[in-house]
Amino acid sequence: MKTLALVTTFILCQCVGAVAQQQQQPGSMYQGQMDQLDTNTTKTVDRSEYETFMGTAFGSLDKNKDGSLQSDETVQILAVAQFTLTDANHDGRISRSEFMQRVMADFATADHDRDGNLQ
Repeated sequence: MKTLALVTTFILCQCVGAVAQQQQQPGSMYQGQMDQLDTNTTKTVDRSEYETFMGTAFGSLDKNKDGSLQSDETVQILAVAQFTLTDANHDGRISRSEFMQRVMADFATADHDRDGNLQ
């Protein structure tokens, strides 16, 4: 869950500009983050909105455009242990597939009522 909030916060700041800093609960998103992710303006972030956003975010994080993330590309958002957990095949890189599997698993964890939406 921390990974979800941390990655979302960092990516939103990097990809769409600074997000106003507010008090938040661990694992929750700022209203500004929700507004950026909620492209269909339903006041929730559904699975497809989050998946689309994170797919785009992967491309933004992949600074050298080699199709994977090395630790130096994620050092500001992932601790070594988080990087290792996300690198499922332990090859020292996070592929797009590994990244998406991790962030979508985090989405599922954050979706407490299992309705496919984050509020």
